[in-house]
Amino acid sequence: MASETNSRSTKSFIFLYLKGMAMGAADVVPGVSGGTIAFITGIYQELLDTIKGFNLSVFKTLKEDGVKATWKKTNATFLVVLFAGIFTSIISLAKGITFLLVTYPILLWAFFFGLIVASSLIIGKYIKEWNWKTIGIMVIGAAVAFYITIAAPSQIPDGLIYIFLSGCIAICAMILPGISGSFILLLLGAYATVLGSISGLVDALKEFDIQQITKYGMNIGIFMIGCVVGIISFSNFLSWMFKKAYSLTMALLTGFMIGSLNKVWPWKETTEFRINSHGAEVPFLQSNISPSNFESLYGEPSQLWFAIGLAIAGFLIVFVMEKMAASK
Repeated sequence: MASETNSRSTKSFIFLYLKGMAMGAADVVPGVSGGTIAFITGIYQELLDTIKGFNLSVFKTLKEDGVKATWKKTNATFLVVLFAGIFTSIISLAKGITFLLVTYPILLWAFFFGLIVASSLIIGKYIKEWNWKTIGIMVIGAAVAFYITIAAPSQIPDGLIYIFLSGCIAICAMILPGISGSFILLLLGAYATVLGSISGLVDALKEFDIQQITKYGMNIGIFMIGCVVGIISFSNFLSWMFKKAYSLTMALLTGFMIGSLNKVWPWKETTEFRINSHGAEVPFLQSNISPSNFESLYGEPSQLWFAIGLAIAGFLIVFVMEKMAASK
């Protein structure tokens, strides 16, 4: 693995950084998985193997062979570049994507709908054996993901222990193609706290407000510690699943993606609102409706053809990304 990292050119590192940005952008949106982006861009297995490599043997290598050998063994350059892209995207796009979700929800969800349809087809291609077991597991995965998308979000207090546990749980979803970590955060009631802390920290740094920097920085730090604990623990289990039951695992992930399409359907009726971290009223509970029902209910255009166009664009982008990754 280290040799792969060392052989990368500057251009390949730039592409890796951009893939990280795409993962970060996906993780900001409830309903879209960063793990999906990692899979279709061809870096999923390396990401999983690299994370799994962080164990107690790392400390032995550090003690006996030094920092340089440890850096190579852990494929640290890969992680640094990838996560730099992820964090850059989250920090820079958190407000922008939130704005688009509020201002142009139909068009944005249509784009992601096309992206997920294409991603489910691509992941489905990796199912090597089609039988009643793989079909059954796929149906179960779809049912689980569908249930997650209709579950009522929680409104649990944002204590540090709960933020830590939310990080542990959400990061497991973030590396699973088809399950959105940000939507899990929404269900856990921690989405507004985490996203608000990121946005608040950026504003606090601009104003150099030490009190607010400490407050938001603590939230983000605890959340990230939870993510580290969760991802190291879960990556070993997921890697074991790929080795022991590859087709069943891919069928389960495909089912997750199919079931998650319910969340990204563009036309929705809002049945309940909530107040976000900025004091604004935003949708809380929604149900899917047809474009025609949307027009009659809200008296606004359904933007059907623009939505179809963006769905097709999202669909094609995924296949282009997959072809580019396969050609390398």
